[in-house]
Amino acid sequence: MNDANAIEVAAGVPTSALNLIDLSSSDVQRSVSLLKQACLDSGFFYVINHGISQDLMEEVFVQSRRFFGLPLSEKMKLLRNEKHRGYTPLFDQVLDPANQINGDYKEGYYIGVEVPEDDPGAQKPHFGPNLWPSEEILPRWRQTMEKFHSQALNVAKVVSRIIALALDLEAEFFDKPEILGEPIATLRLLHYEGLVSDPSKGIYGAGAHSDFGFITLLATEDVPGLQICKNKDAKPQTWEYVLPLRGAFIVNLGDMLERWSNCIFRLHASWSLTMIVSSSACQHVCQRKIIPSFRPSNVRPTCPKDMPILMLI
Repeated sequence: MNDANAIEVAAGVPTSALNLIDLSSSDVQRSVSLLKQACLDSGFFYVINHGISQDLMEEVFVQSRRFFGLPLSEKMKLLRNEKHRGYTPLFDQVLDPANQINGDYKEGYYIGVEVPEDDPGAQKPHFGPNLWPSEEILPRWRQTMEKFHSQALNVAKVVSRIIALALDLEAEFFDKPEILGEPIATLRLLHYEGLVSDPSKGIYGAGAHSDFGFITLLATEDVPGLQICKNKDAKPQTWEYVLPLRGAFIVNLGDMLERWSNCIFRLHASWSLTMIVSSSACQHVCQRKIIPSFRPSNVRPTCPKDMPILMLI
């Protein structure tokens, strides 16, 4: 893929054409070829037919909106703890401190692998019990998120096997106990405020960044906003939208995979930047996740929403 494959969706804002990996396909070599090409091009691709039902994905969005619609006082009762479980308020994260003023205009909620407090494994960093809203306030919320977390982790492991084959390794290479046998798999629910992003004033939904983990799976609804820059050292930088695809995951590689691949995927996978741009205000029900950096005059008005993300590190 190259610039000729980009589709113009708004004045001055191209859309990046990403490879589509069908996890139900029996043509493994084609999947490996498409993934490897994506890893060398941008580090981003779609996965479809991943086995998670559309009903469950839609229920995750519904339940996510229910949580973020609670009064701030209720959400603050579940403030993120030292195990990185729980709620993060607006401006908690600053992904691009050189260009942002207050921080990311997003709320979040962290959910990890559930490890009981009396389990010896709970003594390790990033492992322990999750924080859950009460069943009385949000019925079925925990069950929905635990089911989605488990199934999304399975999808991530399937993708990791294709990555292994793309690196000329055995398919199960990353399944080893010391690698993904006990992964730090974090489900992040993200909710973007309906505020107009204004890069000239340092206002972004989420600042420009690269992910630090192995891979990230992003579930979106139907609102564009995720942007990627394939070469952060270009002058000027070129940012492209990644369009949402119903029922699919947008997958991006993280910095850790650069190290694990001996920099085979270095130039684009880990040097790519992503950000979320909210370019129009919208009502509370229409808020979700996206990624940032653009000239405001070239940004198409969009309405960011909530976005579940599974980060595998």
